[in-house]
Amino acid sequence: QLQASGGGSVQPEGSLRLSCAASGRTFSRHAMGWFRQAPGKEREFVAAISWSGGSTYYADSVKGRFTTSRDNAKNTVYLQMNSLKPEDTAVYYCAGGATFTSDYGGSYAYWGQGTLVTVSS
Repeated sequence: QLQASGGGSVQPEGSLRLSCAASGRTFSRHAMGWFRQAPGKEREFVAAISWSGGSTYYADSVKGRFTTSRDNAKNTVYLQMNSLKPEDTAVYYCAGGATFTSDYGGSYAYWGQGTLVTVSS
């Protein structure tokens, strides 16, 4: 139900925008989240956005550099990533179906397949 795209390779301080397209009629009723998993590490929370887009929540490690937004008319959520660092390298996952913005993966009912972001010079 979720299809993430937009990953790729970028140099440090570069930018990427991830998109996550959702199918289903309940997209606009639920909060969405972004998580990432770096090689050899556990999955970690990145950002979340409320059903209306009026409330957002970020991990400290990305605050001020990443911005999440959504377009309910297009059933799509975005993650704009600026000033990327090598430590941002990971597979990024979007997640949906949450009742409220949450940094806990268990709050989300469904997940996309992930898109790889590599930050390297």
